Amino acid sequence: MSFEEPYNLILNNISRFIELTELEKQKYLSLLTKITVKRREFLMQAGDITKYEYFITKGCLKVYTLDEDGAPHISMFAVEDYWTGDMASFMTKKPTHYFIKATEDSELLGISRLNYELLFQEIPKFEKFYRILYQRSLISYIRRSNHGISLTAEERYKEFKKKYPNVVNRITQKDLAGYIGITPEFMSKIITKVNQK
Repeated sequence: MSFEEPYNLILNNISRFIELTELEKQKYLSLLTKITVKRREFLMQAGDITKYEYFITKGCLKVYTLDEDGAPHISMFAVEDYWTGDMASFMTKKPTHYFIKATEDSELLGISRLNYELLFQEIPKFEKFYRILYQRSLISYIRRSNHGISLTAEERYKEFKKKYPNVVNRITQKDLAGYIGITPEFMSKIITKVNQK
């Protein structure tokens, strides 16, 4: 059976880790909610309780916190075939500290907490899928934290370009600076330097 493109994308993502029957695929898709977010709109803001785990089928979003001075610290960019949200808020039902804002018109598929629990009851193998997803997320977070300590800003930029070649041309220099952890002016100098090599 063939599915619409957004559904094929999420099913292909899942099939990397678990195998589903046609009936299980249909059941899973029935538990998802389609969500659209326009460019510059918030999907989530600090203080909200995260209602969904999100999978991006189209677009680009940035996930960030604000420091005491109101400066953004971007923890990730989420594009097609990425998962995003705040797992801690989703699981504990406590307010998030994160903002998720669309940098492009975006389309997502979301699974609510209620449907998430229902999914585990009806298709237990999804526990394996989400365990792998969360483990990979944690590994990525630890690696990023270590890079923030051990790599120079230029090295972090090169690493970002290498790891996310499909993202680097879709975001502003200011947002990239917020991710690398430097000022936009310094970011500009690094980009110029790296591109001259």
